[in-house]
Amino acid sequence: MRYSCLAPGKRLRPVLCLAASVAVGGQIEDALDAGCAIEMVHCFSLIHDDLPALDDDDLRRGLPTCHVKYGEAIAILAGDALFSLAFHTMTGLTSPPERVVKAIRSLTRATGSDGLVAGEAMDLLSEGKPVELETLIAIHRMKTGALISASCEIGAILGGGSASQIEALREYGEQIGLAFQIADDLLNETSTPEQLGKAAGSDRERQKMTYPALYGLEGSRNAALRAAERGIECLQSVQDTGGILEALARFSVERLN
Repeated sequence: MRYSCLAPGKRLRPVLCLAASVAVGGQIEDALDAGCAIEMVHCFSLIHDDLPALDDDDLRRGLPTCHVKYGEAIAILAGDALFSLAFHTMTGLTSPPERVVKAIRSLTRATGSDGLVAGEAMDLLSEGKPVELETLIAIHRMKTGALISASCEIGAILGGGSASQIEALREYGEQIGLAFQIADDLLNETSTPEQLGKAAGSDRERQKMTYPALYGLEGSRNAALRAAERGIECLQSVQDTGGILEALARFSVERLN
């Protein structure tokens, strides 16, 4: 669990959670434990995604994947335990109970059969099939966008944001999630394993549904930029102190790994 969760990474989701809390007038401390819980959920999903039954990847965050390091059985259990620990951590939040319940509900919705797990299933079942835009958007929205969107929504909830602010940050996260996944598709096509810290070129080998497969490299980059700009437009009702959320939106497209 420690090997996978504390490995070098961007920590984008917890950072978005903390920034969203501050953007609605809350404090970093209001969302700190929730940010940790979100990262645990994310790492659980990476451990399971890398398993031979799914993507069968050997490298993650520049290190051997969990199942390569410890074996498949321990990797499965480590992922399960991180998922459980995430929700145990959420129940220990000291925010008002109604905010805690809303935050937990947001995280459960983002990770289950309406979110991350559904996106992974659709991604797996779509391999080798003709790329259809509607299906591609649904995969990206659930597989990546759901947890990123929930990260922003949870931060806004715990920071005491209004209903309109929470919705604005949820929509911001949804657009950033789309931009992030399109950029991920691009990097898989154009980078090396050394640059990414994980497999490169694997999407094409597995005939996965990706934006580059549908629109090419330039068209995909333009789609990612448009999604990031739509996300930035959602920030009008919040206080983006220091432009952190805008910078994270741009980073989601311009990152190198």
